[in-house]
Amino acid sequence: MFLVVLDLNQGLVAAPASGDDLTHDTQQVLTVEGFAWSSEIQAFVRQDDATPADVNNTADMLRELGHQVETAWATLPPAVAPLPPTVTP
Repeated sequence: MFLVVLDLNQGLVAAPASGDDLTHDTQQVLTVEGFAWSSEIQAFVRQDDATPADVNNTADMLRELGHQVETAWATLPPAVAPLPPTVTP
């Protein structure tokens, strides 16, 4: 089983539930798709401007390899410019 999510710090993350999910074919396909293994979080990460469509595409790819996949993503609010500092007389 894999969890595929968007993460603000990591980018697109494909996290296996256990080492049994890390088959040679799965590792090879994820690497070809631009993912790299992060030993820090024990997951494959692709640091780019990922979208919900990227989450779905990655999940579909893993399902085609025979994995069960859970996904999660949230649309982030648009960036808001900081307010100027307040001047006190």
